This record gives sequence, C-alpha cells and structure tokens, in this order.
Amino acid sequence: MKRNFSMDWYWEEIIKDWKPLLSFEGETRHDWETWRDNGMPKLVELIGIFPKKVPLNSCVEYSVEDGNLIRERVVFNSEVSMSVPCQVLRPKSMKADGSNPAILCSHGHGPYGKDPVAGMKSNPDMVNNIERLNYNYAQQMAEAGFLTISPDLRVFGERSDGKDPFPGRDSCNVNFIKGAILGLWTLTLNIWDMKCCIDYLETRDEVDPKRIGMMGLSQGGTMTTFAAAIEPRIKAADIIGYLSPWRTFAIQRACFCGSQILPSVHRYFDTHDIAGMIAPRPLLIEMGIYDKVFMIEDQLESYERVKKIYDAADATDKLWKEVHLRGHAFGGNRAFDFFKKYL
Repeated sequence: MKRNFSMDWYWEEIIKDWKPLLSFEGETRHDWETWRDNGMPKLVELIGIFPKKVPLNSCVEYSVEDGNLIRERVVFNSEVSMSVPCQVLRPKSMKADGSNPAILCSHGHGPYGKDPVAGMKSNPDMVNNIERLNYNYAQQMAEAGFLTISPDLRVFGERSDGKDPFPGRDSCNVNFIKGAILGLWTLTLNIWDMKCCIDYLETRDEVDPKRIGMMGLSQGGTMTTFAAAIEPRIKAADIIGYLSPWRTFAIQRACFCGSQILPSVHRYFDTHDIAGMIAPRPLLIEMGIYDKVFMIEDQLESYERVKKIYDAADATDKLWKEVHLRGHAFGGNRAFDFFKKYL
C-alpha cells in the first residue's frame, strides 16, 4: 500500500471512481419517474428543515421612476429573526391587473449583492462589475416587460455584517460552520428566502402567480438550481454559469463556498441531477466559452447529463441551451425569448 500525506491526493483518489447513489442513469419515462420519486425525498431530506413561516410584513420603502422603469426598495421578513432587503423593478406601463409575469433574480458571489443585478450604479467598481459580467439582468428583464425582484442572499450586500467581518476568512465559510454546529445550512436558509420572495410576488397586484420564473449567475445559478428543483411555483428557470460536475469545480478546484453546499449532497447527487429535478418545467442553461470560474468543458458535460433527464421526461423541447462568447457572465441572448415563451 502506497503511503500518502497529501489531502489533495486523497480527495483525488476518493473521487476517481465516485458514483452518487441517486444519480440518474435511466433512459425511459418510467426510469425518470422512478428516479424522481426516489430522489426528491432525499434532496428534501438533505436540504433539511426550513424556518418557521412568519407574516411577511412587507414594506415598500421607496418607489421612484428610473427611465422607463419603476424602481422600488422592498423589505419583508422571512423568519422571526431575519429580514430580506430587495430591489423590485417593473415597467412604468405595467398594469396592476394580476396578469403579468415576474422573475426572481439571484445574484452571484460578489461584493455588492443584489445591487448590480438590479442595475444600481453606486460607484465606478459597481459599474465595472455590471459591464464585465453583463450583470444587470434584473434591469434588463424589467426593460423587456417583466416585474423582477432581486434579494440580497445571506452574508452578501446589506446582509454582510460589514465589509470584512472575519478578516482573512470567507464569511460564507464562517457562517456555514456556525450553522453546521446547529444543524442549519446557509444554502437551506437562502432557499427559504427565495421561497419567501415568491410568497411576496404572489401579493403583488401586478403579478400572475402562475407566471413566476427564476434566474441567476454563479452563486445565483446555485440558488436557481436548488430553489427551482424543489419549488414548483417556479415555472421556468435560467441557470447561468454554474452547472458543472462536483468532481471538477468542487473537489479538484475547490471553487465553492459554505453558502453553496449541503452536507452529503454529492454522496447522492451531482449538480445535473438537481437541475434535472426541475423537469419537465422549462429550463435554460447558459454557458460562456471564456468562463474561468466554471469551465466550458465542464458545463457542457453537465448539460449533456441534464439533457438525458429531460429526454427521459419527454421534455426535450423545454430544455434550452445558450453557449455565448462571454466569460463568467449573463449571456443575454436567449433568456428574453425563453421567459417570454414560458411565462
């Protein structure tokens, strides 16, 4: 037996022949139905217990015209000891008649949380952030006719506890460990907040509750994948710059944080399996050929695995793909037609 002292080598050996216990391996609709019936309860078990539901007590703190849009700051409660700040955008011409589609727009792992996604330009670096990632997709989708809501995830933006609360350490990882000793996962808490965003959208006079979608880049892609998988009120989803095998981006490259994982998740599923739980609802997967965070070859591998699930679910036509010429960014080519078709 070879002696080894390296943890990197150890994980490489562990992952070499790893097969998640509930990863989809079928071909037929019966295979898909059986897999979904077995897999969904396990995914729900891994996510764990959600917080106790409380009244939203939502408040529109301001409402201003911003070009052709109405921009609002909205705050609501998601549990007894937590509130969620959001930006809500809608066209000025949108009628409050309960007929309009809405999109929940989740931000990625960045310093400004929701603000650049909603098109806020508070400083030159935020402007650069928007331009580099084509990041203001909530603003772009509102300009295309949708009502959009952009919340801060926990540990980000207004929920970050300051610029650098744990010097030299990632707040996502610190908060993951704090939650872990209590049996609470930050990803689970963020999924809960996304569900509460949908609760809030259902109270809006403009919104048709049957026409709600979700989209997000990077960590926003994580949130879209997990939230859409278990939340049937999300009727269409756009996962941007995220779907890749755990083997490559997590184990080999350590490209993750505590806010984006569930304990034991890869014992049972790969990321394509969780995205596949969205089937047969419409799903768009966006991939940038110059993405250096989630490599294009890895994303294409995961897409093909998702496609096998959608094929088996007889929902091939509802799986859309966009390979674009950007890096780790919103492609912004097919999302408009996708959401207009399915919402």
